[in-house]
Amino acid sequence: MEEELFVSGRNLPHIDPNLELWGFPIAFYLFLGGLAAGILLFASTAVILEKEDKFPATARWAPLVVPLLLTVGLFALIVDLHHPLYSWQLYTTIRLESPMSWGAWVLLIVTPISYLWAFADLRILFPKLDWKFKVLYQIEDLVRKYRKVIAWILIPLCIILGIYTGILLSAFNARPLWNSAILGPLFLISGLSTAAAAIILLAKSHSESSLFSKIDIILIIIEIGLVIHLIMGYYSGTEMQVEAANILINGELSIMFFVFFILLGLIVPLVMEVFELLGTKIPVYIPAILVLIGGLIFRILMVEAGQLSRILY
Repeated sequence: MEEELFVSGRNLPHIDPNLELWGFPIAFYLFLGGLAAGILLFASTAVILEKEDKFPATARWAPLVVPLLLTVGLFALIVDLHHPLYSWQLYTTIRLESPMSWGAWVLLIVTPISYLWAFADLRILFPKLDWKFKVLYQIEDLVRKYRKVIAWILIPLCIILGIYTGILLSAFNARPLWNSAILGPLFLISGLSTAAAAIILLAKSHSESSLFSKIDIILIIIEIGLVIHLIMGYYSGTEMQVEAANILINGELSIMFFVFFILLGLIVPLVMEVFELLGTKIPVYIPAILVLIGGLIFRILMVEAGQLSRILY
């Protein structure tokens, strides 16, 4: 019989409860929401600046995938709910103090707009396409007529959607790893970076891919700075925040954090994009794919590590 000595009445393995409710579907939803917000933000900016023809991947091709991204993301969110048939009740009230309420309503507005945006460009991108019903031509003409107005509406909505994915986590005060004001801006910048990577993959002209490589370089540098600031904030905080940070820095998720997120998801694509802009022949899709994978891994890390961190009384 093995004798075991308890030196604490808290945080005892297999005795204290360890509640983990959110899994991969939530992380995947946060990733797709940030990616969609970033794509629509870039597309709206291109329309306002009247650069649709110069940057077709930004204004037309990339927004085609946004309705799919949002639909799959919402499906992942609903699947994760314990009572998915009651998810409609989120739209029976508005709670300004609730990030979940903000996110639900912003998604309700952005999703149909994303469908209209993509629909209006279908016949431009696919000239042989023809509608059988006259009303579809009328909807198409209406969206094109007010495209710039829609773009101005989308910009603040997409910023809210991108930040919301981080604020949703930071609102949980009982989870020390999530309880940081840096998460909102960090998730927004990460979403913009993944959106820039997606546009690089879809761009057919060197000028467009080169522009978004430069944008992505700036965004990755900002993201690295925010991650460093986030970790420094934990280590200058309470003991519980230090323990929460240790889950990422020297705990069970440290390899995933340093190797797959920091190294492969940020530093390697940053270096590759810099060398590519300096003239080194590097396939642009490699750093772009690494940024996309890194963005997903970052959200998996934050969802998982956040639930492992907790306040011990």
